[in-house]
Amino acid sequence: MGAGRRRLSIALGIGLVLFVAQLIGSIITGSLALLFDTAHVLTDAAGLAMALGAAVLSQRPATAHHTWGLKRAEILAATVQAAVLLGVGVFVVIEAVQRFVHPEPVAAPEMILFGVIGLVGNVAALLVLTGGQQSLNLRAAFLEVVNDALGSVAVILSALIITWTGWVQADGVVALLIGLLIIPRALKILAEAVGVLLERTPPGLDLDRVRQHIEAQPHVVRVHDLHAGRISTDLPFLTAHVVLEDECFEDGHSAQLLCTLQECIAEHFDVSIAHSTIQLEPARHAAHEAQDFTV
Repeated sequence: MGAGRRRLSIALGIGLVLFVAQLIGSIITGSLALLFDTAHVLTDAAGLAMALGAAVLSQRPATAHHTWGLKRAEILAATVQAAVLLGVGVFVVIEAVQRFVHPEPVAAPEMILFGVIGLVGNVAALLVLTGGQQSLNLRAAFLEVVNDALGSVAVILSALIITWTGWVQADGVVALLIGLLIIPRALKILAEAVGVLLERTPPGLDLDRVRQHIEAQPHVVRVHDLHAGRISTDLPFLTAHVVLEDECFEDGHSAQLLCTLQECIAEHFDVSIAHSTIQLEPARHAAHEAQDFTV
């Protein structure tokens, strides 16, 4: 089992223990903030389970039916996690506003106890998830636990305010803050995951610069049908049709030039692209080309 999967397995175990503990605490205290923090822990556990499953699937080898293997599984898991987090965030905000308008009594001392339990557990999970190469899948899981740790801090602060001032609306205010912490982070992960699914150009890769660099190579006439995307966060790819001078195909120089171009693509730019597919063409081949979809 890889290091990433080990970290996810341990974090998932911590999350399940926290869910049970905080569920009991929310029933005892009657706190909305603690209840929604418990719901968030449940989504964390579900997200970690999906992340773990995706991490396992993404390591499966390519087949005739899945030529990239199942590497997209981690992107799909991150998309689902972000979508669920977004839904939870919106629901929390709506319910928090209602609780602020119609406050209910809560058991503040018990809230502090269960808030501390949640915070300790989440910090432990964060320490487990920190380090190593962070895929989008692992980043989404890490982000969920960060949000839940912040939620535990908010629950503790809410309980302290209620204990010191008797202002029970603090429970609703804190629940609202938890929701507002969730939404923007969920949107960020969701946007990146959807970008991968739509094969958006990898962040940090300037295709205009790639085109100019390839066209600056000796014997290259022009570049067309230049595309770049990501199968998963750790697997960017690039494809291009490169038109060469006719004599390159007559003296066998095209094979050497292909190696040069692929080495250049893999090493020259800020984003290392180990998987590139380049079609070399003589100028006369243009009449056989379909529409060029590149900008």
